[in-house]
Amino acid sequence: MGYIEMIRTYVGKTPIILNSSGVILKNPKGDILLENRIDTNNWGLPGGYMELGETFEQTAIRELKEELSITIKNLSLLNIYSGNDFYHVYPNGDIVYSVIALYITDEYDGDIRVDHKEIKDAAFFNINSLPQQLTPITKKLLEN
Repeated sequence: MGYIEMIRTYVGKTPIILNSSGVILKNPKGDILLENRIDTNNWGLPGGYMELGETFEQTAIRELKEELSITIKNLSLLNIYSGNDFYHVYPNGDIVYSVIALYITDEYDGDIRVDHKEIKDAAFFNINSLPQQLTPITKKLLEN
């Protein structure tokens, strides 16, 4: 059982604060990688929630390894986001206020292979022609 599942056994659907990391991964053309999420059926930046004892950077590295089978390198922290703009209700009713460390990199090892547990698909997109169905949080992060 992961950290989030453990906390939810105590608090149910009550809003909680969760730390997370997101990554803007660019290819040589400058396109950015997005994932099509199974739980929300929309596109978002790769990343996820922190487990106990992790740093933000370790979270980013672990999440991309789990979801996409790649090892990211040379992460640069862009910003940390939090507050009411990062409130989210998941389809299952879980409510979170996210604290997001957003990183950027253009270096990774391995071939991108989606896990099909959390992610349906992954693709690089030109910043000027992103899919219409972006997660609300991804829209806010990319606007900044």
